[in-house]
Amino acid sequence: MLCSEIIHILEKQSPPEYALSWDNVGLLVGRKDREVHKLLLAVDASMEVVDFAIQQHFDMIITHHPMIFGKIGKVNDETPLGRKILALAEHGICCYAMHTNFDTRGGMAKLAAKQLLLQNTEVLEETMDGEGIGQIGFLPTSMMAEELAALVKEKFGLKNVIFYGDNKNKIEKVAICPGSGKSVISISADKGAQCLITGDIGHHEGVDACELGICVIDASHYGLEKIFLNFMYEYLQGYCMDVEIQIADTGEPFAVL
Repeated sequence: MLCSEIIHILEKQSPPEYALSWDNVGLLVGRKDREVHKLLLAVDASMEVVDFAIQQHFDMIITHHPMIFGKIGKVNDETPLGRKILALAEHGICCYAMHTNFDTRGGMAKLAAKQLLLQNTEVLEETMDGEGIGQIGFLPTSMMAEELAALVKEKFGLKNVIFYGDNKNKIEKVAICPGSGKSVISISADKGAQCLITGDIGHHEGVDACELGICVIDASHYGLEKIFLNFMYEYLQGYCMDVEIQIADTGEPFAVL
């Protein structure tokens, strides 16, 4: 199967025009006429993932996060990014990213909301044609914040979460924004969410959320977005019967000691 044919399948599911203006999605490295027999799914094109793809003779990597982000002045072996680009090109491996187009049109937050069985959901922050970033809805039954934190750990297979707020608060309405949700704290509070589930929350954002009266469960960036892997595996299995598909679940890039 040609890389171009797989791209067509991907862009039916997550059209690139739904990506946000600052994003960099699509075929980042490689040739569209490359014959693809083995395909690897990953959240990030880390060196670990690239090395594995080379060792196991994969023809294409599909990631959620773009490996190339922003201006590149040089491609050489002096930087981690340069070394990855060179390695992929030298071994003829295509690398395709589907990021905010998957978040919005593809449905990252919809998948996450479904994991928690949220009801009466709607888009948290609309970006285009009724689609957008995050989801907001109601839990099947109200629970204390500490119970919700335990539920998030269970449903997303996490060892730890970071919590901001009063863990005895009663939660009914929840906003969820996989990835980095710093920018949606205010809109979540304005829309009546009593808790925001997201990642990449720092000290100041946590303090601000508490002052707005909204709890935050930081389930980490990777912790929520790894649902991309199984979803895309099932989706591609239905179209790419002659392609061997594997998942590279690298886990969190950090450890709590």
